Amino acid sequence: MVCGGLRGDELARMAGAAPDPRTVPFRGHYHELVPERRHLVRGLVYPVPDPRYPFLGVHLTRHVHGEVMAGPNAVLATAREGYRGRDLVPRELAETLAWPGFWRLARRHWTMGAREVLVSSSRAVFARQARRLVPEISAADLRPAESGVRAQALGRDGGLLDDFRVDTHGRVVCVRNAPSPAATSALAIAEFLADRHVPVR
Repeated sequence: MVCGGLRGDELARMAGAAPDPRTVPFRGHYHELVPERRHLVRGLVYPVPDPRYPFLGVHLTRHVHGEVMAGPNAVLATAREGYRGRDLVPRELAETLAWPGFWRLARRHWTMGAREVLVSSSRAVFARQARRLVPEISAADLRPAESGVRAQALGRDGGLLDDFRVDTHGRVVCVRNAPSPAATSALAIAEFLADRHVPVR
């Protein structure tokens, strides 16, 4: 079984799978509420999802030790492990730009892409997004936190896959898209993958 995250499409191709879908990295920026403002969020505060996108947008999450994270947004990363804006791997960026689905996605949703870049570049704009959920939050309440990178499966037609994609090639089961980190620990999904497994004879 292959479930390689940011390298999932490369491993699947090694197993004989088609190049569609391609894994495209999107970096998500986070901010953390300063300690004296953590009381504003007591649990999880999520926006209503936009069905056109697999990304939720900025939301607020209180962790078990009391920290409150705001984010993430989603911008194209220039490397598969591009956790910082300065991270650049020319070969990996070229692979993304050479994928026809990327340009179809960009033409369809360029306004959202530009907005996400603006949210990343301005703490005030980031705070404005968080304030839609908790009106008391201001830019002064936020401090930068570490970013994450999402391995997003992108079809040749420009469609962002928002559900699991599992292919079987010979005796190799390839998880091409896993949309939620939490869902990867679900027992029902484990049972589904086990049923897809081809036993060695």
